[in-house]
Amino acid sequence: MFFRCWALSSALAFVLQPFLRAEPVAVRHVEGTLHGFLALRSQEGQLLAIGESTQTVRGDRVTSQVVYRFKDGSIDDETTVYSQSGTFRLISDHHIQKGPSFSHPMDMLIDASRGLVTTRSAGKDGKEEGKTETMELPADVANGVVLMIAKNIPPATPETTVSMVVAAPKPRLVKLVISPRGEEPFSILGSPRKAMRFEIRIELGGVAGVVAPLIGKQPPNIQIWILEGPAPGFVKEQGPGYEGGPIWMIELASPV
Repeated sequence: MFFRCWALSSALAFVLQPFLRAEPVAVRHVEGTLHGFLALRSQEGQLLAIGESTQTVRGDRVTSQVVYRFKDGSIDDETTVYSQSGTFRLISDHHIQKGPSFSHPMDMLIDASRGLVTTRSAGKDGKEEGKTETMELPADVANGVVLMIAKNIPPATPETTVSMVVAAPKPRLVKLVISPRGEEPFSILGSPRKAMRFEIRIELGGVAGVVAPLIGKQPPNIQIWILEGPAPGFVKEQGPGYEGGPIWMIELASPV
């Protein structure tokens, strides 16, 4: 319910690849209204940011917002609108990353229904500039809905491929390959449970696929853990927060 793939959307901005065939993912578990809290930590366990997730539903349309407020004043804010009638279809996604925690600030708005991608950045005079690109966006664009897709992938499915728009200087489409990697144990207040670990990788083709590992630009895989069952739940996510950045971990937070 909370994973937004913010790590992928910024960490993969350099990727170029030929596209693999992909299709929208069928809805097996309908999303509902929620309000939850998250903790974003370093690999060493240091708390870096507090996250808050809200989601509302009207008919088959879902509006989800996840905001991380960092201790250093940085903000990661993503609002996603999608439909869940038969398959998950992105309608719009607005993702902002700014502040000291992000070496590459991002402000990108995707209007999937019209095939428009708008990026905003500071110009040479310091004033904000906006550029809008017209793109042929496939039906499987997954910005902001990767977690929902992972929750609806049958465990026996070896690979699921979806598309994502990345905020490069010129927005580009890349492909994400989501693969189940087996169950792993965890506990809740001492009660043992098991979660399915999904690994998300980027298929690099052509020149980029050959050169990226040689120059240290091969993006690390993203890991997410999902509690399976009739009502799948998010457990944990791990991956880089931006291109070349450190590995961050996202977990559920409980009030005290």
